Amino acid sequence: MSPARLRPRLRFCLLLLLLAVPAARGCGPGRVVGSRRRPPRKLVPLAYKQFSPNVPEKTLGASGRYEGKIARSSERFKELTPNYNPDIIFKDEENTGADRLMTQRCKDRLNSLAISVMNQWPGVKLRVTEGWDEDGHHSEESLHYEGRAVDITTSDRDRNKYGLLARLAVEAGFDWVYYESKAHVHCSVKSEHSAAAKTGGCFPAGAQVRLESGAHVALSTIRPGDRVLAMGEDGNPIFSDVLIFLDREPDRLRVFQVIETQEPPRRLALTPAHLLFTANNHTEPAAHFRATFASQVQPGQYVLVAGEPGLQPAQVVAVSTHVALGAYAPLTRHGTLVVEDVVASCFAAVADHRLAQLAFWPLRLFHSMVWSSWTPGEGVHWYPQLLYRLGRLLLEEGSFHSLGMAGPGS
Repeated sequence: MSPARLRPRLRFCLLLLLLAVPAARGCGPGRVVGSRRRPPRKLVPLAYKQFSPNVPEKTLGASGRYEGKIARSSERFKELTPNYNPDIIFKDEENTGADRLMTQRCKDRLNSLAISVMNQWPGVKLRVTEGWDEDGHHSEESLHYEGRAVDITTSDRDRNKYGLLARLAVEAGFDWVYYESKAHVHCSVKSEHSAAAKTGGCFPAGAQVRLESGAHVALSTIRPGDRVLAMGEDGNPIFSDVLIFLDREPDRLRVFQVIETQEPPRRLALTPAHLLFTANNHTEPAAHFRATFASQVQPGQYVLVAGEPGLQPAQVVAVSTHVALGAYAPLTRHGTLVVEDVVASCFAAVADHRLAQLAFWPLRLFHSMVWSSWTPGEGVHWYPQLLYRLGRLLLEEGSFHSLGMAGPGS
């Protein structure tokens, strides 16, 4: 790894040391007194006609499929909420207030972007030229018809700012950003209730893991302190303590990537941003299999499966998706676990499994003091959410899955 790529990781690790002190005091991240604020990360403007992420707008990795036009008379009109943020200028050329109407997800991202614009260019505000469209002015199946898209400029209409404005929109959390025109930037979000908005780093509730006793049980029944089959750093099987759940949402729909092997036959479902270990040929030692996002796994590659004896490679023969209820993401002491007899990482969103394992060192270190009496709650644990935000500041953009991390309300 080059020194240039290593430096952000070293800064990230130093921040983890600072996190260790407040983590020992309680269940929330405390303020580190006397710490110096890091200068803001340099933002790279989007080029004209560039979009981020680099996939079509209405795909799972972006804002998801079109779900139908919303009219004032339709039942779905209640999904739209007005945005009266005084820091945003709404063009509202129809004089109906339509440009102020949008989904809550779009509103949250837009309000976040408004703050970024004012911080980037003091005295300049965010301007919305198009929001919800009830008059049919956009192309067929435009997300403007659902209140999930906005076209934006700056209040000074300085077109030299629009490339950076697009980048700020990406940073604000819009699910798809397109520097569409010299006159505006197009942004859109996932549906409030679509499964596409509920991706993260989890396994379905019924996925089976193996206890040290030899019993196979569903992830939904696992509790901190249980010992489950995992993989050690040397690539050998090991039973590892479950520390906490990074995410636990029994009643939430998720989109799962399904990875199937033929010899031996295995079928693992996990969310697209989750990591599992792959290689391009079966001769690679288990310890040399690299962490790969589930959405990037292709037929013909090899994954590690539990066999007799130990772990062995199995070739992927099919990859598909399906939607299921329930989402569980346990963290083990070794940072890995074997689910449905397939070896997977405990981590998601960030591409570097080893870095993620290091980043969770404070949780492992202070587990006996802080979380020994912890009982599983619901939702995403605060610690991975904090790490994701820090990582977005310190690591390269390509270090993250395009779906990012889904947290409560996302």
